[in-house]
Amino acid sequence: MNIDGQIALVTGGGSGLGAATARLLASRGAKVAVLDFDLARAEAVAAEIGGLAVQADVGDAAAVEAAFARVEEGLGAMPRVAVNCAGIGVAARIVGREGKLSIDLFEKVIRVNLIGSYNVMSYAVRGMQAQDPLEGGERGVVINTASAAYQDGQVGQAAYSASKGGIAAMSLPAARELARSGIRVMAIAPGLFNTPMMESLPEETTRQIVANIPFPDRLGHPSEYGLMVAQIVENPYLNGEVIRLDGATRLPPR
Repeated sequence: MNIDGQIALVTGGGSGLGAATARLLASRGAKVAVLDFDLARAEAVAAEIGGLAVQADVGDAAAVEAAFARVEEGLGAMPRVAVNCAGIGVAARIVGREGKLSIDLFEKVIRVNLIGSYNVMSYAVRGMQAQDPLEGGERGVVINTASAAYQDGQVGQAAYSASKGGIAAMSLPAARELARSGIRVMAIAPGLFNTPMMESLPEETTRQIVANIPFPDRLGHPSEYGLMVAQIVENPYLNGEVIRLDGATRLPPR
């Protein structure tokens, strides 16, 4: 699919991987809706790229439905490209100190990361199915964000890894289901990227993390995630797969 002239929706677009993706798609000629839980951040990125800012909690299906209605009204059509970058990365042991459990945290992470991605994918796909097919029969593409942690989950990441594993696991069945509509579904599993969450870590911690990355021996640039999104959108034969984007790193247990 040619990005130029398409309408795209990027969740978590107010910062990190989502913001970089919104910027790259806009630079390729897309009209981008920047969806974020933090409206101020969404507005800042949207103003920079000439896009549309939308606020929503992706874990709330009604809020997501309303957000898609605002996108259609503001940009004139439903998006053909939907990129799910919204998510939270909080960590906790299954049983912590003094027997404290983390069930509430597990439910929250699953709601935002996994159910949130499913909510956005569902409304995006419904909008894509109503559109006329492009050359080659394609109507749209959904790109979800998994994580290297879905395979290499570390101590304290049971909830996060479960949420990202769910995103990875639904890629193929979703792609198979939506094939008849000409809609592709892909997932990217990023490794260690230079996002606001990583920037908050002490310098020594960052050095230890980078030491586990074979090549390039650095944190990933968010723009490289955006580049992968663009490559998926433009390559019509990429479908139903999870792509690790991690510099060949494998996360250690801790």
